Amino acid sequence: IPAPKRGEIVRQIGDALRQKIKVLGSLVSLEMGKIYVEGVGEVQEYVDVCDYAVGLSRMIGGPILPSERPGHALIEQWNPVGLVGIITAFNFPVAVYGWNSAIAMICGNACLWKGAPTTSLISVAVTKIIAKVLEDNKIPGAICSLVCGGADIGTAMARDERMDLLSFTGSTKVGKQVALMVQERFGRSLLELGGNNAIIVFEDADLNLVIPSALFAAVGTAGQRCTTARRLFLHESIHDVVVEKLAKAYAQVRIGDPWDSDTLYGPLHTKEAVKMFLDAVEQAKQQGGSVVCGGKVTYFYSPCCRNYVEPTIVTGLPHNAPIVHTETFAPILYVLKFKEEEEVFAWNNEVKQGLSSSIFTKDLGRIFRWLGPKGSDCGIVNVNIPTSGAEIGGAFGGEKHTGGGRESGSDSWKLYMRRST
Repeated sequence: IPAPKRGEIVRQIGDALRQKIKVLGSLVSLEMGKIYVEGVGEVQEYVDVCDYAVGLSRMIGGPILPSERPGHALIEQWNPVGLVGIITAFNFPVAVYGWNSAIAMICGNACLWKGAPTTSLISVAVTKIIAKVLEDNKIPGAICSLVCGGADIGTAMARDERMDLLSFTGSTKVGKQVALMVQERFGRSLLELGGNNAIIVFEDADLNLVIPSALFAAVGTAGQRCTTARRLFLHESIHDVVVEKLAKAYAQVRIGDPWDSDTLYGPLHTKEAVKMFLDAVEQAKQQGGSVVCGGKVTYFYSPCCRNYVEPTIVTGLPHNAPIVHTETFAPILYVLKFKEEEEVFAWNNEVKQGLSSSIFTKDLGRIFRWLGPKGSDCGIVNVNIPTSGAEIGGAFGGEKHTGGGRESGSDSWKLYMRRST
């Protein structure tokens, strides 16, 4: 099937998702726990990636290079890899599959998706919608297949030599195991793993931007994004005033039913996540931190729901405290003081992960240093906006223990193809 025709089918998939965006968003909210507007936004992201992929289907190409031999042509031809395995996490059960599947399909691949075991309803719903579009175009729905299950299924996918590319989104710990299994058979993997992301606020920053940005980055999706802000570095001259303003903003966060349009903050996904949250708060205290706000389980919404925790701010820890260097997938923000640009850039980079990062400043020289080789070592480098979120047109992913993978925009499509020279 020619690539532009594949693009037309992906366009139809985007339209089919558009028609059911509200019910799918509700299902994401119900199963995962994120607020309704985020659930709808996640499905919208799949729709947007479909639109992006349609254009890309008419643009994929390799260069014609100058040959050193008379009468010869030297070209790069890109071909599909074949079968793309896609293992996604609970926190973005639709969008991450969208990034992978839409691009994989216009590249000419078949997909085998394993969603998180705790979000299998949304996986089934999305798969049925895609299958109908494929079958309406007289091609098998199995081009985008689904398996539901746990780690045993993921292990089978990682070890199976028929899996030409395995895209894995999840924890660094599990990602390391996946990478070793795939590498053992000389397979290809695309890894999107953890992030211990920092926001750096300099003394010249616009605090009217900083406070809502830090709040959204730390509290959005109840701290369960790979791009969530977990470290907030504040210049010592503004530390106290920012902490005070941020604590007041935290007090206004509306906790409640994720389906309620007034709710800004829902529950954690599982009871295990609540335990990790409480353990991290306790460790932060033991290592010298002070809890400014939050730190406890809350029954604000419902006495029968045990997965709600208070969004939490911790101050007083050193930049290299063990808990600060631990990614806890929960709404805990460690607020840290700094004096000089050079030291805080180094502190941003000293954690093992390298996903997202952000500075708030008006100094143009500093901004270009931050974007350059001596600045942030992350895959996503922001200026005067939060760490969380990204745009589909750019390659999404990070360095170091984040895995080095890239999904969605820019030239990420090359990962789903093989090159012949």
